[in-house]
Amino acid sequence: MNVDYSLLSFANFTTLKPPLNPHQFNYKQYLARQGIYQQIELKKDRYQFLGNGRSTLRGLSARIRIQINTALQKHAFSTSTLAVMNALLLGQRKDLSNQLRNEYENAGAIHILAVSGLHVGILLLLFHFLLQPLERLRQGKLIKIILVIALLWFFALIAGGSASVLRAVTMFSFVAVGLSFKRRKTISFSLISSAFLLLLVHPMFLFDVGFQLSYLAVFGIVWVQPKLANLLKSKYWFFRKVWSLCSVSIAAQLGVLPLSLFYFHQFPGLFFLSNVLIIPFLGAILMGGIFVIILALSNLLPNFIAVCYNGIIEALNGLIHWISSKEAFLFQGIPMSFLRMLASYLFCIAMVEVCQKFNVKTLRYFLLSLLLIQGTIWFEHMKFTNKNEFIILHASRKSVYGQRKGKTLFLKTNQPLTSWLEMTQIENYRVGEQLNFIKQQAATNYFTIGNQDFLVVDSLGIYQVEGLKNPIVLLQSSPKINLARLIKTIAPKLLIADGSNYTAYVKRWRIVSNKNGIPFYNTRTQGAYVLKF
Repeated sequence: MNVDYSLLSFANFTTLKPPLNPHQFNYKQYLARQGIYQQIELKKDRYQFLGNGRSTLRGLSARIRIQINTALQKHAFSTSTLAVMNALLLGQRKDLSNQLRNEYENAGAIHILAVSGLHVGILLLLFHFLLQPLERLRQGKLIKIILVIALLWFFALIAGGSASVLRAVTMFSFVAVGLSFKRRKTISFSLISSAFLLLLVHPMFLFDVGFQLSYLAVFGIVWVQPKLANLLKSKYWFFRKVWSLCSVSIAAQLGVLPLSLFYFHQFPGLFFLSNVLIIPFLGAILMGGIFVIILALSNLLPNFIAVCYNGIIEALNGLIHWISSKEAFLFQGIPMSFLRMLASYLFCIAMVEVCQKFNVKTLRYFLLSLLLIQGTIWFEHMKFTNKNEFIILHASRKSVYGQRKGKTLFLKTNQPLTSWLEMTQIENYRVGEQLNFIKQQAATNYFTIGNQDFLVVDSLGIYQVEGLKNPIVLLQSSPKINLARLIKTIAPKLLIADGSNYTAYVKRWRIVSNKNGIPFYNTRTQGAYVLKF
């Protein structure tokens, strides 16, 4: 189905579901910030195509991309090269394999596959350089600015006009005006103006991760890079250029590091290597790709140029593969709370200031920021060390529960956790709760935490345990029991059904428990159950 196609559907709208486990990605909240609150599930007999609808810019963009891909597929480009070209130049990452995507992510270079501020910024500098001769003409500076901005917006159209691309082009359209004045303060003002305009049009951009990372990276470059560049000076041109490129990478990473740790909890130790090796050549790769696309569309692309460009992209992929294979330099599971993130930014700002201008005032601010971040770490350590709770996580077709004591989780399962999703849910809980250890324990059907008895009723259906006092009962593995008789026999305080049970059984149990006045909890609809002690 192509963009601008219309279809008629008879499906009903359903409300989006919130996350079922603690510290899980909140997809419902993410879509709400995009203005999406409900969804429909289409079945084959519930919709029909009506043909082409009203033409839009997105549809025009999609047709241009299809034409470009058709032209490129006639030449000797490998599947991986076409996927990277689509990501780099056309803003489409759907053809990237999971392996290739993960390698770029682990190498700290995933940002080069998302058309955003980095690409638009490089294109801005290239267009600014190529059109420099126009300034010799009368009103040449104005003509150059208009052409640069027009080319940037044409690139946005080709790249699909996604929110990230439109934000980046808007931001750098203001920067293009700032560059014409050749004053750094003007560029900073242009960045602030573009952010204000975007938030005025769409206030929810403030909560968009891409918006936050893009502006923090650019502000880091504008504010920090000149200060870093002045730290090391050399009379040799080559070393000045190398340090200038390195300082850009450090400044951008410093701008996004705390926020990146807050969202993704990982840090690629070799990001510096990947950025220093790739970013200086990214401009040539982008311009070369645009040149290749123009020739391919004109049926004038020589085979040797296609082979050479394919080799460059394959070499890029090979470099990324080599960097990502150094797993010892990929630091994962780094806890970073919102409070610690704010303290980290204050510390980074104070550190840059004291390095640039060492005096009593800057040293005082630096020491205060150091005390603040240490105090934040100590506060969170005490908070999580004194935490004690019992938790039942939701896992499809499995039962996962345990007791959390301080910074250790004693985990019990009725089956081994094997899938990537299950392991990710446990890891998200570990990182979010700043746990040091997760210890697997053998599952038992009866245990006590504090003064509360817990009984696990599995497929064997055994619940006659002597001495039970209003236990919390966990129903797992769809036991074939008479629930009314169980309620009468042991008088449970609460009945819990986790994800290991059949849906039909859970519906029946809820009806029985409601008739008998016993609270019923279903992790499939209500999420993880947490009992604090």
